[in-house]
Amino acid sequence: MPIVNRVRLDTPNRAIALAALLTLAGCSSLDSSLSGDRLDYRSQAQKSAPLEVPPDLTQLARDSRYQPQSGVVSATTLQQQTAGTQVASAGPTVAAPIAIGELRIERQGNHRWLVTNLPPEKLWPVLRSFWQELGFGLAADSLEVGVMETNWAENRAKLPQDFIRSTIGRVFDNLFSTAERDRFRTRVERSPAGTEVFITHRGMVEVYTDTLKESTVWQPRPSDPELEAELLSRLMVRLGAKPEAARTAVATAPDQPARARAIAGTPGAALEVDEAFDRAWRRVGLALDRSGFTVEDRDRAAGLYFVRYVDPRTTGQDEPGFFSKLFGGDKSNSAVLRYRLSVKASGGKTIVGVLNNQGEPDKGEAARQIVERLIDELK
Repeated sequence: MPIVNRVRLDTPNRAIALAALLTLAGCSSLDSSLSGDRLDYRSQAQKSAPLEVPPDLTQLARDSRYQPQSGVVSATTLQQQTAGTQVASAGPTVAAPIAIGELRIERQGNHRWLVTNLPPEKLWPVLRSFWQELGFGLAADSLEVGVMETNWAENRAKLPQDFIRSTIGRVFDNLFSTAERDRFRTRVERSPAGTEVFITHRGMVEVYTDTLKESTVWQPRPSDPELEAELLSRLMVRLGAKPEAARTAVATAPDQPARARAIAGTPGAALEVDEAFDRAWRRVGLALDRSGFTVEDRDRAAGLYFVRYVDPRTTGQDEPGFFSKLFGGDKSNSAVLRYRLSVKASGGKTIVGVLNNQGEPDKGEAARQIVERLIDELK
């Protein structure tokens, strides 16, 4: 069972401790920035990014309305100046948020992604600030590869909001923990009309290893498609959509089912996807993100993903930051292997083959496990 909180108070001192803590709580005004929300992530990163002036607002200094006036100005003159400025500014301008008509959600099975007409170069700073505003630090931030990944963080909104939590927790918030950690990967794909944005979730849960509940380990937990959908909805709002319209778009996106299966008779481990190359390429990338692979590079023209694979039996042992401190020890992991995934069109379908780091077909046990994990995500 997950560890709901970490408060441990000896019985004789409990009343005294509670009284002291309640006194302190009465003077505290600490509140979560997303209090009462489904999401409340906290990490070592600051809750909000430093204030940046949007490019459009830097033009304000050139407008005479915002220049200091010298001498005596009559009311008539001021009205004439204002009217002239309004006429001059009536031409086309660049709006900061984009309209809902320029955003849409596409879906296949439990996979959803956002489609926007913004190019990746303009979208990338928005994505960075989006995660920083949620309280995440970024472990990976590479526009060249099109991958942005957060650090591991805890969703504090999952903590029980009882009397003890609402009082003691306001003063000694670190005493409480959900025993779960989340990490998100954002991947962008350039399209002829703009950009496709994929958000994938990875989770870990802390479980007891003995009946006395004296020691714990971190284990992977399934990805949460609903959490991914919630974040896509919030990203739509960040890009200018109305909250209700964003929620409706995510909830009602039409499903486009697809099938995938392992195939025999090939030099290496491979699977077949019942989709054309374009859609299969996107879905394979999304499946890699969800399955915990690290995509180090990709070449769409050649149909290749360059990935780093970690044996599931050692998952969590090579995680940086939070998990490396918990496991303590050498960060190197002999189970980490590098592969290439070949994505090739075959008629109206697509063949995905596993190649080793030298680009040769691989039929080993790890290659078969990679195929099985991809099928679970693509079927």
